[in-house]
Amino acid sequence: MILISTGWIISIIITVVLIGAIIALYIVGNNMQKKQMEQREQINAASQAATLFIIDKKIMPMKDAGLPKSVMDQAPKRYQKAKLPIVKAKVGPQIVTLICDEGIYDDVPQHGEVKAMLSGIYITSVKVLHKSTKKMQQQEAENAPKRKKSFREKMLRKQAEYQKQLDYEIAAKKDKEEAKKKKADEKKKRDREKKITV
Repeated sequence: MILISTGWIISIIITVVLIGAIIALYIVGNNMQKKQMEQREQINAASQAATLFIIDKKIMPMKDAGLPKSVMDQAPKRYQKAKLPIVKAKVGPQIVTLICDEGIYDDVPQHGEVKAMLSGIYITSVKVLHKSTKKMQQQEAENAPKRKKSFREKMLRKQAEYQKQLDYEIAAKKDKEEAKKKKADEKKKRDREKKITV
């Protein structure tokens, strides 16, 4: 009978537990990514184009943002204290409070007109309309004092990169499905033509 020292037994157990944890994290990560892609597709499907004049933008707690009561009632309690990127904008004659996607928050000008995609009160994308606003944004960024970015800002930057990658993957998947459908339709059409000629 081979005797194994307790040190080896402990290291083997730790290795097995670590491998199990890595596999579990991989599975959970994949499931979360699939859910996020589905949610993103639903948001994109419900989005409408609108022209907004941005009055102010801040990162503040949801309860202090002045969002509609129906939104606050639907939000879980833990999210009501969480900080969100909030944008006050003029839509036509109305001034409304909107929630901005954290990935595009930096692209929203402080004062300026933008073409935005809105899904309810959620801004999913923005495009600055006037060149002067873009130049002003670039000058503000250049003239702003250089400071060390906070952990939150670094994470927002990474999230924006991942969001762009996710949007690209969704678009690629959609294009692939459309190409597959088109190919299947063409095959059906050719099969029908063969039957007619025979």
